[in-house]
Amino acid sequence: MGRVKVNLTLDGDVAETARALGLNMSRLAEAAIADAAKTERNRLWRIENEDAINAYAEEVAKDGLPLTKFRSF
Repeated sequence: MGRVKVNLTLDGDVAETARALGLNMSRLAEAAIADAAKTERNRLWRIENEDAINAYAEEVAKDGLPLTKFRSF
């Protein structure tokens, strides 16, 4: 998908400082939103898969790691 225009409201001092420093506010906002979206997707994935993760952790605690006998370290 290409770039789209959106409206964004910022604190005046933050915007003024960014302009004074020559920062690209659109790119910074885009990077921050992408990072927040990634963090939220990961959080939701962990919640969705919590039962499977816990079951695997219990299995490893009980039986050890699979293929441990083949490890060379």
